[in-house]
Amino acid sequence: MNRDPVRNRFFLFVLLLPVFAGCNASKSHLSTFSGYFNSSDYEKSIEFAQSKISKSKNPKREDLLWTLQLGTLERLRQNHRESNNHFDRSEEMLNFFDYQNAAVDSVAAIAVNENIIPYFGEEYDGIMVNTYKALNFMALGENDQARVEFNRALDRQRRAKEKFAREIEKLQNELDKEQEKEGSQAKENVDNPEINRLITDRYPGLYEFEAYPDFVNPFTTYIAGVFFNLVGDHSKAVTFLKESYGMVRDNEYVAQDLAITEQVLDGRAELKDTIWVIFENGMGPVKEEFRIDIPLFVASDDVKYFGIALPRLIFREQAYPYLSIKAGGNNFNTKIVGNMDRIVQTEFSKDFKGVLTRAIISATAKVVAQYALGKKDSSSPKIVSLLAAVYSYATTAADVRIWTTLPKNFQVARLPMPPDRLITIAPPGGESFTVEIPACKNAFVYVRIPQKQTRQVIDLITY
Repeated sequence: MNRDPVRNRFFLFVLLLPVFAGCNASKSHLSTFSGYFNSSDYEKSIEFAQSKISKSKNPKREDLLWTLQLGTLERLRQNHRESNNHFDRSEEMLNFFDYQNAAVDSVAAIAVNENIIPYFGEEYDGIMVNTYKALNFMALGENDQARVEFNRALDRQRRAKEKFAREIEKLQNELDKEQEKEGSQAKENVDNPEINRLITDRYPGLYEFEAYPDFVNPFTTYIAGVFFNLVGDHSKAVTFLKESYGMVRDNEYVAQDLAITEQVLDGRAELKDTIWVIFENGMGPVKEEFRIDIPLFVASDDVKYFGIALPRLIFREQAYPYLSIKAGGNNFNTKIVGNMDRIVQTEFSKDFKGVLTRAIISATAKVVAQYALGKKDSSSPKIVSLLAAVYSYATTAADVRIWTTLPKNFQVARLPMPPDRLITIAPPGGESFTVEIPACKNAFVYVRIPQKQTRQVIDLITY
């Protein structure tokens, strides 16, 4: 009878292998969901997302992710109240996770992989939740509630940098403990410059982008500025329009909004007879897994496998490069005011070092286990070492969870109200459509087109 406690514990662990090996089910779930969404089958998309949410009081592994998806799906169906119900629940989960111990979760991620811990959400998730809630309230004509949500979104942007710094410090403290536990091998592997070279070879575009300022979404800042102007808070409007203009200086419409709002604030003008066409364009990035073999400082015939799995961003297509608008005999084209690809990549690049460090420490621990089990008793079968390698391979998986129903970018056009109150919108190479503006001083025409040739969704919001 085998009384070796190390081996007995390991065999028990291997019995649980199917549980851990299934920790990357989210990859297949997102693939299935994308199939429904890409075919514009929103009913099946909603059914699938709902089936992945637990009935637990506290959020489980993927509850937040699928609740976010439901919020955007209901927006696409113009069920603004139901959309906000999902976003309310999403915000509750985000707040719940804010109080969780990230250090404890990092230990679980090191022992298995990132997928074993819940999806906590990204900073841009929270900012977009409040932005979408504000837009839903605008569509419902509830401006007081919209004001609250814009304030929350802007406050999230203000607090995000401080929060990220705290999380990095907490994570680093825990990683230091893990490095001490695994010995000098873990530290040498984390600091190995060869690993950075391998990653750069496999993911050359990791840092090749123009970042926005830390966690700031220029679309949120811009649309909040316009909203505050419309509801009479011109001083606040100027502040946010200045901030957004600083990020998108090549957008003439943002410049016009800033200029007219400064005149309104000084009493030299009145905001009226204006239409904003907002174009929510295409589909935001997804994540995919890539694996690399790494030159760990443990090498032996007893080590059967060592490698790491990491996520990388895959950028999807826009629906159209812009929308062309005809109004009162004049032509206008929408221009980008917020690029979700850049927003996501800004945060992804900040998170990547922590993800990489945990992956390397996890791989080191698993390799050390393979080596130790192989050397424990040379007379014992090599099956123990082999099983350790199987565990290592099966639990080497990247976390590819991401809110996939966000757009690729946000665009805007600003134009004077035409005398006949009719505007015609045409995507390049697509079918044009006409929108009639009812009696009002100002109006938003909010257009969402997830993919080329799919039917547009239009929200008409009047002031």
